Amino acid sequence: MSSPEDIARARQLKELEPLHEAWSSWTHARQSLEETLPLMQDPDPTMRTLASEEFTSLTSTLSTHLSTTFPSLLVPPSSTRDLHALLELKAGVGGSEAALFLLDLLRVYVRYAGSVGWRTSIIQSSETESGGMRDAILEIKGEGAYDALRWESGVHRVQRVPATESSGRTHTSTVAIIVLPLSEDAESMSGNDELFKMEDVKVEVMRARGAGGQHVNKTESAVRLTHTPTGITVSMQDERSQHQNKRRAFQVLRARLMDVKLSQDIANRRATRRNLVRTADRSEKIRTYNYAQDRVTDHRIGLSLMNLTSFLEGDGVQDFLDALRRNWQEEIMEDVVGESE
Repeated sequence: MSSPEDIARARQLKELEPLHEAWSSWTHARQSLEETLPLMQDPDPTMRTLASEEFTSLTSTLSTHLSTTFPSLLVPPSSTRDLHALLELKAGVGGSEAALFLLDLLRVYVRYAGSVGWRTSIIQSSETESGGMRDAILEIKGEGAYDALRWESGVHRVQRVPATESSGRTHTSTVAIIVLPLSEDAESMSGNDELFKMEDVKVEVMRARGAGGQHVNKTESAVRLTHTPTGITVSMQDERSQHQNKRRAFQVLRARLMDVKLSQDIANRRATRRNLVRTADRSEKIRTYNYAQDRVTDHRIGLSLMNLTSFLEGDGVQDFLDALRRNWQEEIMEDVVGESE
């Protein structure tokens, strides 16, 4: 069995991989360029043409390293790089159409997670009679899931004609998403750590209820936790036993408290220089899905992509995540430069 020292060493080596790969790629391109330069003076016209094409390709590669690859390596390693994620989705304005859109977004993230090898589980949901969902909590298990998806927090707006709209009028609905950090020990029901103390958590048990107020069972399997210092409340009833619901409830509570801590840390670091970055504002409309124009627009970075169907199938999500990550890295680099001035 690996010792803690071996695990720490392996993690450090993994963190150095991007630097090693970038430097290896740079040195290989430099060497190839040096070998190509004499060939541009070759008496054979065909060889000169091939060398010229190779020269253009190599200089482009080196330029990309200087402008993008090497600067991105200046970004300090994220303290949350190993964390899994919890996605909380809540239907907003739009009634049943918002609930249907929530279900669409839930499928998007499940498909995307599957495409990158992450495991997903819906740990809580509230379905509507129209076939949608009022709210849902999606657990995503995979290293780096939180850092990849954290920018999905915010209000997602959809503009489309509902299936039940006979006049063809476009409706606007919203779904609010909060992405929470999830650690390996998040399911632990022990407190007295840096996030909370057990004496600060009020635990209540009650009978689980279904749609229309009907009792799902006659035992007190539902659990509600209240963190007194923050007022955060978590209710869980989807599991069959009280123990399972309690475990899930503590998982969500721990994730929410960790999210509060991370948000406070970010705010404290930025307070002396500028306001909290717009990408972290969850009350803000961050993205619009326009069905009539077949377009998805992220308002924080001004990026619009056509082919809405591709996004809904999970294929287009990566384009937005990559762009948002680059935007974040640029902001971090600005902070690094600003702190050094």
